[in-house]
Amino acid sequence: MSEQKKPATRADEIRQVIEKEIFTGLLRPGTRLDEESLAARFGLSRTPVREAILQLVYSGLVVKKPRQGAVVAPLDLHRMVQMFEVMSDVEGLCARYAARRMSPDEKSRLSAMVDEADSLCRARDLDGYYAVNRAFHDAIYDGSHNEVLKEMARSLFARLAPYRRYQLNHPGRVDGSLSEHAEVVAAIQAADPDRAQAVMRKHVTIQADIFAEFVSIMT
Repeated sequence: MSEQKKPATRADEIRQVIEKEIFTGLLRPGTRLDEESLAARFGLSRTPVREAILQLVYSGLVVKKPRQGAVVAPLDLHRMVQMFEVMSDVEGLCARYAARRMSPDEKSRLSAMVDEADSLCRARDLDGYYAVNRAFHDAIYDGSHNEVLKEMARSLFARLAPYRRYQLNHPGRVDGSLSEHAEVVAAIQAADPDRAQAVMRKHVTIQADIFAEFVSIMT
């Protein structure tokens, strides 16, 4: 089983609400995020609101502008495509090394995560599934046993996390994600680095239909 996930903080909860409103088009690019108004809306102090906004700034969904404060970022389509391209190669390389270097215990834990994700998928628990999904990818980063690669993968994952989480809301995507995870694990269990790299790259590469849907909402 994966490690028990940490309970969401108030800042996490606020960030997730704002993310959803950005992705559904309720908050358009250029919309100002006022800390005082948000604090009143959520019935909280400005501290967790400020922390949530900082998380959104780090992910690139929000930018800070002089005299305006925090605003919803314009969609940088070109940069987003480039980040996903790099992410697919970095995670593919992590899987390649993991197939060669993971210990039997590490492989066993990875398989257990797929079993746990399967239960969450059947229950349609998207929040739970996403938490296990993140732990799954993190375990493969660790399994690469390459510190430089792990740092790169975790940094990119953090920057792209909102977009990857958004994809799971697309009809059928959770089932597809689970199937792809199983393929990755099978290749790693078989110590097949070429296959592991190929299936991980396919898994991470953003899907054209979901990407097009996202762009139509954001632009």
